Amino acid sequence: MKTIRLKPGKERSLLRRHPWVFDGAVAKGSADPGETVRVDDAEGRFLAWGACSPASKIRVRAWSFEQAQRIDAAFFRERLRAAIALRERLAVASDGVRLVHAEADGLPGLVVDRYGDTLVAQFGAAGVERWKGVIADALLELTGLSRLYERSDTSSRQLEGLPEATGWLRGGGDTALVLQEHGWKLGLDVALGHKTGYYLDQRDNRGLCRELVQRYGLAEVLNCYSYTGGFTVAALAGGAQRVVSVDSSGPALQQAAANVALNGLDAARCEWLDADVNATLRRFVEQGRQFDAIVLDPPKLAPTAAHAERAARAYKDINRLGFKLLKPGGLLLTFSCSGGVGVELFHKIVASAGIDAGVDGVFLQRMGGAPDHPMTVQFPEGEYLKGLVVMRRPTA
Repeated sequence: MKTIRLKPGKERSLLRRHPWVFDGAVAKGSADPGETVRVDDAEGRFLAWGACSPASKIRVRAWSFEQAQRIDAAFFRERLRAAIALRERLAVASDGVRLVHAEADGLPGLVVDRYGDTLVAQFGAAGVERWKGVIADALLELTGLSRLYERSDTSSRQLEGLPEATGWLRGGGDTALVLQEHGWKLGLDVALGHKTGYYLDQRDNRGLCRELVQRYGLAEVLNCYSYTGGFTVAALAGGAQRVVSVDSSGPALQQAAANVALNGLDAARCEWLDADVNATLRRFVEQGRQFDAIVLDPPKLAPTAAHAERAARAYKDINRLGFKLLKPGGLLLTFSCSGGVGVELFHKIVASAGIDAGVDGVFLQRMGGAPDHPMTVQFPEGEYLKGLVVMRRPTA
């Protein structure tokens, strides 16, 4: 067994069971990509077993902090069993569920989603890549399913020195599926869709959108970065009379329209704009248009803290425009999925945007990822999705 020895004073994070060892903390030692290594402090005392990633700034991702633990097929089967058991306990009201959430489930780099009878996995680090076959077999055994599609096409693979890999790992068949949640259906394609096929992390927030539209009687809704229309369907299901959906992807908008039809909702209440969101928001401000509710769910703008300043400017700009387009008493549902922008920073950005827009806003609620996308006390970096519900104060 090869050993990675840390520099003096660099053991604190592992003692607190944080799963990452950065390259700057390593005094000596290396191994092949994904190879299991022992991590010791500067005095040679055991800290963790982990997977080496020699091409990455995250040099080691910890598997276990127990010296007696063997890292073998049985280890991975037990970690997967525990992750799946947690989701069963959560009793998610959907057939689209995040079964494995990487570090939060003790399996750094591994994401597994279930869409009905199909599993989709992303192997985002050298360690899980090395154990791919073992993991694939265990997943099928534990779930009783026979179809597993790989979507290892994330940017993290490049940072690990790994090529993209997509396709059926086990089984085969059609990659176009239908997801069910909150009593509605959403069509998706696990081979072509974003992430593993869809944004399961926003499931509860889509349900909240329907609830808010119903509760406040929000008639006209603007859904920005609408993708395939999850929030559009939610707003229509809540009784919205008109939903304007804006996205720069024509195929995504076509799927969104198909999702409206799939649920038997009134297509006449929909307006589809294949356009740049920022330009559209500015045009609407110039036209004096206003909405009862606005959803802002942009793509990731700050993957790391190094990108936070630039991302903050972009987030502030779209939220400022969003505030200007809100009717008095209207609701802004605004999100950030950028890991480099923390919860408090995002709150400050949105507050500053409201002030610059001259809007008296009231923060009603904070939002986050669905509970099957857990965050652990040892790994706060897992909290990437954050959102706010802000009401423009009604006029007297």
